[in-house]
Order: sequence, then C-alpha cells, then structure tokens
Amino acid sequence: MQLARSRAYSIPILKVKAKLTAILSLFFGLGVIAQNDKLPGDPSLPSSKQELAKIAKLETKKYKYSVRDYFQKPNQFSFKFSPDGQFLSYKEKDKNGKNHVYVKNIESGKISRAIEEGENLILGYYWANSNRLIYLKDKGGDENYHLFAVNIDGKNDLELTPFEGVKASFISLLKDQKEFVIISMNKTNPQVFEPYKININTGKLEKLFDNKDPMNPIVGYEFDKTGKLRGYTKQVNGTELSLYYRSDKEFSKLKTTNWRDDFHILDFDYTTDYEHDAFVKTNLHSDKSEIHLYDLKEKKTIKKLFSDNTFDIGGISRSRKRGYEIDYYYYTGEKSVSVPVSSTFKKLHNKCIAQFKGLEFNIVSTTDDEDRLLIYVSSDKLYGVYYVYDVKKDEFKEVFNLMPQLDPNDMAEMKPIKFKSRDGLDLYGYITIPKAAAKGKVPMIVNPHGGPYGPRDYWGFNPESQLFASRGYATLQINFRGSGGYGKKLFLAGCKQIGRKMLNDLEDGVAYAKTLGFIDERKIGIFGASYGGLATLGSLVKTPDLYTCGVDYVGVSNLFTFFKSFPPYWKPYIMKVREQWYDETSEEENKIMKQVSPALNVDKITKPLLVVQGANDSRVNIDESDQVVKSLRSRGVDVPYMVKYDEGHGFRKESNRIELYETMMGFFAKHLN
Repeated sequence: MQLARSRAYSIPILKVKAKLTAILSLFFGLGVIAQNDKLPGDPSLPSSKQELAKIAKLETKKYKYSVRDYFQKPNQFSFKFSPDGQFLSYKEKDKNGKNHVYVKNIESGKISRAIEEGENLILGYYWANSNRLIYLKDKGGDENYHLFAVNIDGKNDLELTPFEGVKASFISLLKDQKEFVIISMNKTNPQVFEPYKININTGKLEKLFDNKDPMNPIVGYEFDKTGKLRGYTKQVNGTELSLYYRSDKEFSKLKTTNWRDDFHILDFDYTTDYEHDAFVKTNLHSDKSEIHLYDLKEKKTIKKLFSDNTFDIGGISRSRKRGYEIDYYYYTGEKSVSVPVSSTFKKLHNKCIAQFKGLEFNIVSTTDDEDRLLIYVSSDKLYGVYYVYDVKKDEFKEVFNLMPQLDPNDMAEMKPIKFKSRDGLDLYGYITIPKAAAKGKVPMIVNPHGGPYGPRDYWGFNPESQLFASRGYATLQINFRGSGGYGKKLFLAGCKQIGRKMLNDLEDGVAYAKTLGFIDERKIGIFGASYGGLATLGSLVKTPDLYTCGVDYVGVSNLFTFFKSFPPYWKPYIMKVREQWYDETSEEENKIMKQVSPALNVDKITKPLLVVQGANDSRVNIDESDQVVKSLRSRGVDVPYMVKYDEGHGFRKESNRIELYETMMGFFAKHLN
C-alpha cells in the first residue's frame, strides 16, 4: 500500500508510461464535505489562525530568502509544445495566485488564455491534438478527478466526465484518432474501473470493456497505439496479479505473479511486423527490475535488453518519428541516469552534456516532427530552467527560469550517502548540508518520505531542504527498507516492519550523520508527510530521547482506524494489505499494530509536536490527526494543529503552503535554536 502526498505541481518528464506494479497505490476518494455542509473531523480542535501566526513569528532572524521565495509557484511553468510545433502552452500565475493555461503562437507571438483556473485547481493539462487541450480538476483535493477539454482559444470548454462521485483517469492518447482519448472511470460500479473511448469534442462515451468481478477486479489495461485492447491485469485473491493477453480472438492468461514480483508490459514493439513482441519490465529472474523484449504469444523472453546491478531500471523512451526506435533507457540511482541507445540520441545527449555542464537535463516535450525539443535543466542547487533545442539550427535557447530569485550560489549541496543498517542492509539517502556547517555544528531535520512501499527520495532541488538549509538546518533523507528502486530484497525487507525496523533505519541514518562531524546531537527534529507523518509520530514514541521535536503532516496515527477507513472497492486488496502492513486478524500482529500505532501510545510522546492536516484528505482521513491532538491535549499537552478545509492529502494552494512552512519555521526556530 502506498501513501504519498500530493505535490502542488511537478515537472513532467517524457518517459514511457509506467504501468501497474505490485505496489498498491492508495487513492480512496472518500468524498469531501457532506451534503449538510458539516465540516470533516472535529472543528473544535484546529488552532486559530492567530495562534498559528504567533508560532510563525517565533522565527525572528532576518534571512536573505523568505519562505515565499521557496514555496511560491513560478510565474510561468508547465511548458509544452503543441504536436504540430506551432504553439507553446504554459501555466501563468495572476495577481490572485490563480494559475491559468495560456497558448502562444510561436510565429506571430499572439497569446490566448485557453483555461481559466477557478476555485478548484487545474491539476494537469495535455495536448490532445494541435487544436484542443484536455485537463483535470477535482473538488478541494478529494481526488475524484474530472476530465475537461477546451479549444486553444478557450472556446468549447466541455466537461467530459460530469459524473458525481466518479473518478476519471487518463490512459492513452490516440495520435491517429485525434478526436479521441482513452480513459478509465468507476462510473458503472464505484468498486471497479473500466476503460472508455471518449470524443473530446462532444463528450460521447464508448465503453471498451466490462470489469465484472469486483472481488477480483481488472486493475490495468494494455492498449496499443491504435486503441486496440491487447491485454489486461486482473487482481486475484487480493495478493496475485494475472496478466491476460489476446493473441487471437480471445483473452487467455499469460502469467500470474504475486505482489512481491514485477512483470508488466511497458509497451508493444512496433519495429517489426510481428505484433506479439512487447517490452516488459520484470524482476522474475533477478533482484533488480530489468527490461526484456518478450514474445507475448509464445510466452518467452526473446532478449534481456537493459539492466543494472544496483538499481531497478525505470523504463525506455522511443522515437515515434523514427519508427519507434529506442532512444534511451533510464533509471534512478544516486541521481537520475539516462543511457543513450540510438545514434540520434547519443549525439543529442553529448550536446546536452557539453551545454549543461554538471546539471541534470530531461526532455519534457517534443513536436511530432521532433524538430524542437523542450529541455528542463536543474540540479540540487538550481530549481529549474526551460530551454528549447532547435534541431535544424543546432541551437539551444533559454525559455524561462522558474525561480530566478533563488541564486544557485546561495543554495546548499545535497550529498548522496550510503551506509549499513544495523542488520547489514545497504541503505542509500541524501543529506543537505547548510553553509553554516562550515563554521560549526548545526541542527538536523530527519525527513522520511511517504509510501512507504515503493516511493523513494531523489537527488535534485528540494524546496523544503533548501529552506531548512537557509535557516542553518541540515536535512537527512533515508531510503529505508521498503523503498522502491533498489531491488526486491530491500523492498521486501520492509514488509511488516512499519514502526519497527523501518524506524531503525532512520535511527541508523542519524547515527551515520553524526559521524560526519557537523551535526549538533542535541538538536535533531523529525518531519514527515503521509507515511512520513506516521514515521514522525512513531519515532517520537519509539525513541523520544533522539529527537527534539516533530512535525506530522497528513500522517497516519492509528492502523486500526486507518484500515477501517478503506472504501468498499478496496476489499479485494485486504489480503495484500495484511501481507505488507499487518494482519489485524492475527493475535500476534494485532498486538504489534497496537504497539506501532502512535495514537494508542501518546503517553510516550514527550517532545513538542506540530500537526498539519487537509480536511478533505481522501487517503489519510482527518480522524487520524484528530486522534493524536485530542489524546495529547487531554493530557495537558499543548499541540498546535493546522487544518485547511480546502485541501486534501498535502497542500496544493500557494497561500496554504506558504502559511504551513512559515508556521513550521517558527516551530523549528523555537525548538531547534
């Protein structure tokens, strides 16, 4: 099961779409506010705006950069080329903080506003064809996504999925059927998702397949570039995945794996006339996930294509213009790695290395003719700059610097680290070192990532870590057991270790950081979101003497109430939950669940705590935070509690994010300085 907080916005990287893995993603869709307008949770608990402002004011020192400098959204971002290359689209922030989508005619310079952002945020937008955009919204962070389409001049703005309580997800563009896209929705039955072909001009729907068995549902669909359904993945008995493939007229079972293993189709091979070859990602033959060329009809590997001894391979990128030739494969090691394959990409890769010395670069948008490439350049110290590479002119041109107010020379180094856990596992992570460390020992904030199963931390510009560093705090991020990207052994080592060995890994990371010689051992805080919030609370329970204070952001606190909050359509997955997390029906594991549920052990929390929650959170119900606050306050402990009633699993709105981090900086200033 995976918990990971929402991001306010992200930089897209054009890589082959990731298909369903054995990791369970938690997207509940529990709804927002009831029809009687009753506020979620206990509205008597949240601290007042004035009380939180007092905490923010505890940061009295003057710094070169404000919280706003790090957490305001860029004035422009999310740039994309239209398929025909005539237009460049982007989001632009207005004076009220709304981020509208604009389309610029590259030749004439004319700019039109295509999408206006209202109360609900534009969560993502895409070019369906060169005349029309599609975009996603939900209501207040409830994650019941609705799909819209609009002309590039803002006309014919149409809600394609106007169904209350229904969640739509994008599956595939159809490049040769420009008026259609393929999506999935739980429209027929809220427990299962089914694929639809939808006309983006009229909203006309055509269901493409029936998902008939809610207890053993289809959880992934494999469409080829023509829109033909070639395969699907069925969840069986809660712990197994069966891949079905249609080599003739009927679908037949190709392979069954359990959640511990990985075997899924990345995409089909279009370089030959034989239609049954596909690129699959699998770890059935090794500890690390590899990419194989696989014959789906004969059920055999043709060739192992790409692998790495230390890290899971992420995927491949191909050129549609050049007949789907593989350009590169990629994976995330200590940093992001792209390995050139085609001669065309090798030349481009070398040009980029020479142009952007020491920086990471990713192609985030291309025209259909591949004559213009939009390249995103960043590092641990550089937030991000967009460049256009004109292939014919062999010329790079800067388009937009997202955060020009942040001078890379003032930013802190994010250093990859590796150490041994107490039981012998190789663990990786990062430590961001503030410039103040050159003058003496500094406080440190441990920042466990969400998930916990599958996600991981990455090298790159991290606004949180850089904000902390600007205040003189080091940041430690550990990819503990259960994290993704490091192979099956490390991933499975996290099973049934929430609140136990997973927290040991954080403690071992702290012990390693102390050996570096610049950490003040008396001033170590911990802050995490989602599962990281659970790890924060659990650490304050398990090792209260190690940490000075903690911040719990949209975190789980009670495994029993957390499991009970699952909606009906998660019933098929309960066995997987019991094998990964804990089995509440087992007497022994029931006892462990009580021991590792912080809300049931608040008497052991002795250090200052700040709790933060989005009221409309569809993954971690507000009751998880309410429980901790109520219990601590009943013991006479003062717990500041920030709740936003227009947010879900992580704050998306700029004003809320800035208020959150201003409050957090005041909290840390009080307890770490």
